[in-house]
Amino acid sequence: MAHVITQPCIGVKDTACVSVCPTDCIHPTKDDHDFETSEMLFIDPDACIDCGLCVAACPVRAIFQQDDVPEQWADFIERNAAHFRGKTAG
Repeated sequence: MAHVITQPCIGVKDTACVSVCPTDCIHPTKDDHDFETSEMLFIDPDACIDCGLCVAACPVRAIFQQDDVPEQWADFIERNAAHFRGKTAG
């Protein structure tokens, strides 16, 4: 099961979660070309190992386990996955 970044990240994009992620599954990073234009960060559900380090690092409490995403933000499960469709690693 993956973690999901939700609505509180919009407009914030604090990258504390990026720096603690052991699998580099949170994007865009500040080095990615689309960081400035992206409204939020996303977690790749196929790369997430469910370690939970990002949850504690998020200052706006935007990250949840997929099964624990609040109902009003359920669409963010698909939004996170959709961000990575068609992209390749590296």
